[in-house]
Amino acid sequence: MKFTLRRPKPRNPLVAAARMRRAGAHRRSGGAERQHARLALRHALVHERHPLP
Repeated sequence: MKFTLRRPKPRNPLVAAARMRRAGAHRRSGGAERQHARLALRHALVHERHPLP
């Protein structure tokens, strides 16, 4: 009994290159969004104006 293995279709090399350079929507990653929010909060707290009593 012989087994024959089918080979998968060859991959498109242009797609692999596009995925490596983050092709798609132009926006920050989730980690970058969290970092930006954290830094914006810190900046707002540092530069908050306190009213004089």
